[in-house]
Amino acid sequence: MDMAFLGELLTSVAGRGRALIGLERFAGNRNRSLDRLCEDLLSGRGEASGMALAQAVLDQWERLDPPGRLGFFRLLQDRFGPDQEKLSAAIARYQSEPDAAAIAALHIASEPRRQELFRRLNLAPGGTHVLVRMREALFEAIEADPALKPVDDDFRHLFGSWFNRGFLVLRRIDWHTPANVLEKVIRYEAVHEIQGWDDLRRRLEPADRRCFAFFHPQLVDEPLIFVEVALTGAIPRSIAEVLSEEREVLPAQNASTAVFYSISNCQEGLRGISFGNFLIKQVAEDLKRELPGLDTFVTLSPVPGFARWLAGVVAEPGDPLLTNEELSELARPVGETIALDEPERARRDKLLGQMAAQYLLRARASSGRIIDPVARFHLGNGARLERINIGGNLSARGLRESHGVMVNYRYDLDDIEANHEAFASRNTVVASSAVRKLLRPVSA
Repeated sequence: MDMAFLGELLTSVAGRGRALIGLERFAGNRNRSLDRLCEDLLSGRGEASGMALAQAVLDQWERLDPPGRLGFFRLLQDRFGPDQEKLSAAIARYQSEPDAAAIAALHIASEPRRQELFRRLNLAPGGTHVLVRMREALFEAIEADPALKPVDDDFRHLFGSWFNRGFLVLRRIDWHTPANVLEKVIRYEAVHEIQGWDDLRRRLEPADRRCFAFFHPQLVDEPLIFVEVALTGAIPRSIAEVLSEEREVLPAQNASTAVFYSISNCQEGLRGISFGNFLIKQVAEDLKRELPGLDTFVTLSPVPGFARWLAGVVAEPGDPLLTNEELSELARPVGETIALDEPERARRDKLLGQMAAQYLLRARASSGRIIDPVARFHLGNGARLERINIGGNLSARGLRESHGVMVNYRYDLDDIEANHEAFASRNTVVASSAVRKLLRPVSA
């Protein structure tokens, strides 16, 4: 109710501003150019008229087709960068007298004008939501014109402040959450597709299931990121046992383990703005307060880059860790592996486990960083690589991306900071002894 009242109030103020500056006569009129409206918005009018101008800019932007939006982004890049005259004057001042005041003036002058434009556009009712969608459209525009990357840098800089942890609200999502939010959970689930309302109910309603999401006050009923949690008596080895329709529901107070089995970012326009690290840690702390018997916090995570990396290893024979026979085995199409007998299956599973350990612990990009994006996320958050699960995800997607391998990352609340520091400063993958034992010795 409070947010609805605030929205109505802002809309009323914006309408009053339109009347003050005579914008009503421009409603729906394309003759007033978008660049002119943007310049007027930056000219420093009053707050009410500024809200009206911001609304007019966003309304016109939303009517643009893809080529028109590309043109708008190019306008932002070419015409709304730093004010060159002010920047030159600030540089000259700093060179003659590099004191604190000169440094501050140089900082202000070097800021692109489009950053202030975005701040003023954010004054419009619903402006934050439109700006998030605007950045989403910018991603497509950058594919056509990579020179637009500085515009995205400005979006990311501002969104990093607007969506910092201090503004985020953690809410539990359950079967009694409003339907419009539940529909978005179904739509945004990015790891294990939700097969309709019955499947969603199985993930939310039972006593041993939880779902939490971060929300922002300016994006009402729009989750930013959500995590699905299973409360169990042990660390699961496969997603099938977590999502099974026939499983026996465990009373929450009897659970010893909280399993984060799906984390989904919901707003493409907020790509690169980190929420997940805060989400997992806060959910773990909240669950520990609710259920003191919980002593283990783990994920059941995909390994999305494994199959692609392994294909590269097989395509370039000569790896001293692999025999020709093993290379042939790894080159076998996934479809053929379904019919393997028990001894063949055991040999292949052992080989896959060894190669998964090699991939997660030793494989590096040219920059030196860990290849797998999910591993980077959890290790960067202070988790430990706990276990590699062969056959953890036998869905078509799981077989295609990782040959069915899934991984448990463990969040030990006492070790998170030390693990994070090891990964961030030394690129060290903290892993259990069970995972390290899978590694083959490196030849001298």
